[in-house]
Amino acid sequence: MDSVQVETTAPLTLEISQIASPATALSPTSRIPKDAIRTSLKASTADSVLASVYSLGTGGILLSNFLVELGASPLVFGMLCSIPMLVNLIQPLGAYLSERSSSRFQYSLRTHGIGRLLWLVLVIGIVAVSLGVINTHQLAILTLLIVLFSNLLGGLGTASWLSWVAMIVPRQLRGRYFGTRNSAANLTNLVCVPMAGLAVSHWYGGTLQGYGVVLLISIVLGIAGLGCQYFQVDMNPRSQNTYYGKLTQTSEILPEIAKDESSEVAQSIHPPQNQLANSIWKNSNFLRFLLYFSFWNLAVNLSSPFFNLYMLDRLDLDVSYVTIYNSLQAGATLLMLILWGKLADKIGNRPILISIGVLVAATPPLWLGIGANHLDIWLWLPLLHILAGGTWAAIDLCSNNIQLAIAPTQNQSIYFAIAAAVAGASGALGTTIGSFIIQFAQFGGLLGLFALSGLFRLAAIVPLVFVKEPGR
Repeated sequence: MDSVQVETTAPLTLEISQIASPATALSPTSRIPKDAIRTSLKASTADSVLASVYSLGTGGILLSNFLVELGASPLVFGMLCSIPMLVNLIQPLGAYLSERSSSRFQYSLRTHGIGRLLWLVLVIGIVAVSLGVINTHQLAILTLLIVLFSNLLGGLGTASWLSWVAMIVPRQLRGRYFGTRNSAANLTNLVCVPMAGLAVSHWYGGTLQGYGVVLLISIVLGIAGLGCQYFQVDMNPRSQNTYYGKLTQTSEILPEIAKDESSEVAQSIHPPQNQLANSIWKNSNFLRFLLYFSFWNLAVNLSSPFFNLYMLDRLDLDVSYVTIYNSLQAGATLLMLILWGKLADKIGNRPILISIGVLVAATPPLWLGIGANHLDIWLWLPLLHILAGGTWAAIDLCSNNIQLAIAPTQNQSIYFAIAAAVAGASGALGTTIGSFIIQFAQFGGLLGLFALSGLFRLAAIVPLVFVKEPGR
């Protein structure tokens, strides 16, 4: 056989038809050849590797250290971490627009491509500070604006990308494939983060200029990562939704859509707003998942954005130490991802999310006794990051997989967008609450926040007990 049946949440056969830009765009009537799937999966893995380099330059510890060097307050850190979550509210609009496009690839270029190029403005801003044209306060404000607009554009494209990948990866391979894909990205972080941290801290022109050089390299590789998507089998959202609209009406696979059925096709591609809303409200399992997902993101983001701040500001550690800790975390994630992927394919994602979620809930209180002494710096902080890497590998992988299983294939990106919007809003709320709590000593500051976050995380797992994972 030279072709395979692609499975998402229902059987699906797809016809490959030629378009002008990437090599293929799918319509709803035949099969994706095995070679095309293999090429797509390899291209998506290469994209994840290059995107991880882009992410380490435009976020994480390097961006946090950059703001510390600019003298940013904890409130700025709270805004920095809440913006990427809050802009997820725009994902339903992005999903709506993507479902009316004719190519997932071209839509990705228009959203993620422009969003990544925006970071070139920050490179120019760093040069301007070095020349004395603007001051560090203005550069901090510029950084927040770039984070905002870059993430807005990314939010418009995220649901479309997830729906694209969900259609390419066969259901029975999801755990293993995403485990391997994420492992490749984490291996990249393991190697590149300490190198980037050393480059920034030892750059002869100062840490600000060093970060500017690392940022520029990250942008270039991020754009190259989008180029890898050219080699993925392209999807036509209109054809996908038309096919499933016809399937639900006739309970059979129709070979072609006749020209005189244009009105029925239009209704399948663009279902009435109230019909789509009713289908979502009637999907009780999806609503239960939303409840868990929102509470979980609020509880996690009460404290997660502030661990780096605690090490850089309160413990006054050099950025090179913190990048080493982050590399240890990436290494633990790398080692555990493939294991979690295989286990998820065997026993399902929900049992892993519940059991590992308890460990993740116990992690923030473990920070309560951490200080700046040698034992904590060389033993307990590395162990905490290794624990976080192993547990979050399971949480991220299984959260993604269970979303793919729960969301129906018709208008799939809409469901992904709603989940991201709800999680983003609750996560941003958690970060905002956390940033205000640490301002007041009577609430225990950072350490009090860590303890509170652990309790909230434990309570957030309860709704997941009532979620049913399809096929399990």
